[in-house]
Amino acid sequence: MCGIWALFGSDDCLSTQCTCAMKIAHRGPDAFRFENVNGFTNCCFGFHRLAIVDHLYGMQPLRIKKFPFLWLCYNGEIYNHLQVRSAISGCATMEKYTTTYRYVLLSLAVLQWRNIQPPTGTFCYLWLCYNGEIYNHLQVCSAISGCATMEKYTTTYRYVLLSLAVLQWRNIQPPTGTFCYLWLCYNGEIYNHLQLKEKFEFEYQTKVDGEILLHLYERFGVEKMAALLDGVFAFVLLDTANRKVFLGRDTFGVRPMFRMLTDDGFLAVSSEAKGLTEITHSMPRPPEVTPFPPGHFEVFTLKSSGKVESVQLGRFHSCTDEPKHAVHDSVRGLLSGFELETVKSNIRVLFENAVRKRLMAHRRIGCLLSGGLDSSLVAATLVKLAKEDELTYPVQTFAIGTEDSPDILAARKVAAHIGSEHHEVIFTPEEGIRAIQEVIYHLETYDITTVRASIGMYLVSKYIREKTDSVVIFSGEGSDELTQGYIYFHKAPSPKAAAEESERLMKELYLFDVLRADRTTAAHGLELRVPFLDHRLCAYFLSLPEEMRVPKDGVEKHLLRESFKGLNLIPDDILWRRKEAFSDGLSSTKKSWFSYLQDHVEAEVNESQLEMAAKVFPHFPPKTKEGYHYRQVFEKYYPGRAVWLSHYWMPRWIKASDPSARTLSIYKPDKDE
Repeated sequence: MCGIWALFGSDDCLSTQCTCAMKIAHRGPDAFRFENVNGFTNCCFGFHRLAIVDHLYGMQPLRIKKFPFLWLCYNGEIYNHLQVRSAISGCATMEKYTTTYRYVLLSLAVLQWRNIQPPTGTFCYLWLCYNGEIYNHLQVCSAISGCATMEKYTTTYRYVLLSLAVLQWRNIQPPTGTFCYLWLCYNGEIYNHLQLKEKFEFEYQTKVDGEILLHLYERFGVEKMAALLDGVFAFVLLDTANRKVFLGRDTFGVRPMFRMLTDDGFLAVSSEAKGLTEITHSMPRPPEVTPFPPGHFEVFTLKSSGKVESVQLGRFHSCTDEPKHAVHDSVRGLLSGFELETVKSNIRVLFENAVRKRLMAHRRIGCLLSGGLDSSLVAATLVKLAKEDELTYPVQTFAIGTEDSPDILAARKVAAHIGSEHHEVIFTPEEGIRAIQEVIYHLETYDITTVRASIGMYLVSKYIREKTDSVVIFSGEGSDELTQGYIYFHKAPSPKAAAEESERLMKELYLFDVLRADRTTAAHGLELRVPFLDHRLCAYFLSLPEEMRVPKDGVEKHLLRESFKGLNLIPDDILWRRKEAFSDGLSSTKKSWFSYLQDHVEAEVNESQLEMAAKVFPHFPPKTKEGYHYRQVFEKYYPGRAVWLSHYWMPRWIKASDPSARTLSIYKPDKDE
């Protein structure tokens, strides 16, 4: 999980503005970097980096010599980058240059070398902050250039990793002067970058999966570039040659991005809204900070002043459409037709492929395991593929709840079945209540069901960060929306209505479940991976006949369960365990988590305050004391920003005054609960 941050056309000192970027430092605790845009002193890129691939590669902005006019800030995952890289590693056009490693002049920098040092890693432990003149460096260089001990090394001039740097390059470019001025700042994974690299015969100069964006943009333009990416991402791309700025975000908004645009053309972008709320500007009233719409790209013209003007906002992909990158996918074994056995086979193939492509990581992989259907399928498939790939460590699984919670008991059974290294995080209601303030600060929302569910996920993420070395965390988000998993789908008036509701939920994931999963894990520097939101899997499932996707025999997600029946991947009773909301399942059936929360707010909010709620909070005034309390905390951190929430999450087709599944008349706990 990393964080991107960029400014174009700032009226204030950039050194002051950059302090705002530190509010998203939790997204990339390993290192950070800020860098001015050459020629535009009022523009700046920032990047917080979690070393998810390894410790040598991935720092941004990335510049490559082929595109000296392009800059990119990117957040996401490119799933096929290794395949593409492998395919072109022997290209004759891949130039390598030599250097005597004389010195580097730093402007404001503390510099740690990455990817330009000798292949042996010599001097990888040395840092230099230098200001001055060495008058005899040429004589010394000349005197030792022929020594037997003076080795000369090659490098593709990929990039430099800076800890606190604004870097001005000197004396390390190739003799032709064509050094790397292409910059890439990104957070995410592009899973198909190696396939695309091989297909279009791109010449890579780095080991960074996000480099594929620069080549695709140069070849096809921004819209096709975004459409060809199989992964999760948010990017800022700067083309100084054509004076254009581009923004883009993945289909489901798995990677977050917010933008702020003033009337006079000052643009600010951040992975989280909190990175923009204290940006200074010349406008008399605060401009809106809005989430960038998933599946879209935006084009801005860049003026000489650094100010911008939006000229196009377009959609490059929708969850119901087969992705354009599917023609370059390596998935094998898909069958045609809608016969039940064919569909079940295709679901299994696509799901396993979704998990497999997300295994790219050099940091330890773990998985959240609630004991429900979705997380159990993810965990079981992950453990299976990890064994096939001969990972050098056991996959860790993590469950959270009270001691007698249904989730703890179910997760324990799944972990024993799949053979994971299982961790149980037992928490008390008091611990959960104490976390409310921190959780709402990280969430940037006051939606009731999101806050409830986030507390458990926040606490388990904190445990993972403090007690283990797992960093890449798999989770089951997206399945309920995709496969009609919420129990209110039993009340859908028709298969068509259920299908439409499923699509609506998918398009709003970035406001609720995906927001929760991203912020609670990113708060502790973890990298979230969500296989159920794989482009091809989602497009295929949503293309199935509406009648196939509805609940059957009183069981939601019936088709998904049927697809894995008889495989012994997970225990049968878990395969058919009915839906339990995360915020409900982690607590006892005797007293739900939301009941503890409601008891707590009785002492925090009085009746007179609730009666005045509409006047105090005119935008979506809270109707319950619990909602009022969350709104109070939200306004403490983000005053006047209530419009970030467009509507509360609530079940449909059934009379409900609370989002908890346990309050619905159709709720029935499992027999063993």
